[in-house]
Amino acid sequence: MNTSTRRSNVSVTRVAAASLVGTTIEFFDFFIFGTAAALVFNKLFFPSLSPLIGTLASFATFGVAFVARPLGALIFGHFGDRVGRKQMLVTSLLMMGVGTVLIGLLPTHEQVGILAPVLLVFCRLLQGLAIGGEWGGAVLMAVEHAPKGKRAFYGSWPQVGVPLGLVLATAMFSVVQSLSEDDFMSWGWRVPFLVSALLVVTGLYIRLKIEDSPAFRALKENRQEERFPAAVVFRKAGKGVVLGALSIAAANIPFYMATVFALTYGADAGVARNTVLGAVCLAALVQIFTIPCVGVLCDRYGRRPLMMIGAAATVLMAFPFFWLLDTHSPLAIVVALMLALPVCHALTYGPQASFLPEMFPTQLRYSGAGIAYTIGGLVFSAPVPFVSAALLDHFDAAWPLSVYIAIGGLLTFFAVGVSRETKNDDINWVEQPGDRGVSVRHTAQRVTPDAPGNTGRQSVASK
Repeated sequence: MNTSTRRSNVSVTRVAAASLVGTTIEFFDFFIFGTAAALVFNKLFFPSLSPLIGTLASFATFGVAFVARPLGALIFGHFGDRVGRKQMLVTSLLMMGVGTVLIGLLPTHEQVGILAPVLLVFCRLLQGLAIGGEWGGAVLMAVEHAPKGKRAFYGSWPQVGVPLGLVLATAMFSVVQSLSEDDFMSWGWRVPFLVSALLVVTGLYIRLKIEDSPAFRALKENRQEERFPAAVVFRKAGKGVVLGALSIAAANIPFYMATVFALTYGADAGVARNTVLGAVCLAALVQIFTIPCVGVLCDRYGRRPLMMIGAAATVLMAFPFFWLLDTHSPLAIVVALMLALPVCHALTYGPQASFLPEMFPTQLRYSGAGIAYTIGGLVFSAPVPFVSAALLDHFDAAWPLSVYIAIGGLLTFFAVGVSRETKNDDINWVEQPGDRGVSVRHTAQRVTPDAPGNTGRQSVASK
């Protein structure tokens, strides 16, 4: 029986919602760390350093998680491609919750000295490992359960978890910042980290009620799993990993510039913290709706056109973004964040949930998509706050930051431009034995899914 005819006992809407809830919690945890890194950690965990070096050290701890992400993708991808998507999603969410709650309980430098930043880095590593496994599993569950012609739409649901998590994190910090400075610095900043425990329990309850995708269950039934999927990905699909990693540059560089570094940039320019936080929150709120809209367009016109338009828009937005911030006008700051998040980021980030998984066959998909995504995060996300702060200090001008954003847009435009369109591919396929050693791209192009008489790539269960 072909996997395309299999039916899940759980509706695709429930699966997509479970993916959305999980990624929302994961990125809520992730963003409260980023906000605290910009506003708090330099003073509480690195007080003996100068203001600039303390800020750089604080942002470095933010980047530690991105170093751990590829390792998380390797570990979770291995078991996700062999054991199951669902089990790994539950594990990643639990690990993220533990790391986040522990941060809320950490002693400061004043209490335990150098041990404080060491413990902070350890907790951050836990978060990074969890995120490394979370994204791939969440988007695969949504995409592999989705009906034909709606993969990008349902795949966009876990992507919405990013702006939704950002809204919750920003709103939470806006609330605790209304406390007096002493209360905020002593205990107020801990509240968002501790509150996440309630969200994690909710997420675990929802995720335990879903089941693995039809494509993966058929793979297990036919015993077609790879013994070491990550090794096979690097050996046979290295080009897909590289192009996939480059394809997220236009999304990640301006995103972390806007949501993390902009807080420091605005504060240094004398803009009230809540002004920038409010603009970020509003823009992210709008993005919750624009990402699914982009998903619908991707199902209709393809992944490549939308991503290339988004990459080009990112290049065009790079200089106006900082021109608007430099006006110090609340309205102009809102416009800048609107350009960066619900427009440019939605166009480049929304399609990733279908574009990256569709590059790889079922038995390599968790590993391949996760590795590409996390390597891209390591290169194009982790350094952003650190590099931006260093560039601004050295040049004392915003134009190098704009160039930084534009480079990201150009890299994505190139990577997506040389990639193939995956809109019409059959998601339920595995590589045939005769394809061993053949690149994923070549295997994918052996047949045309929609051509008369063709059934597309060979289905998992039809072999």
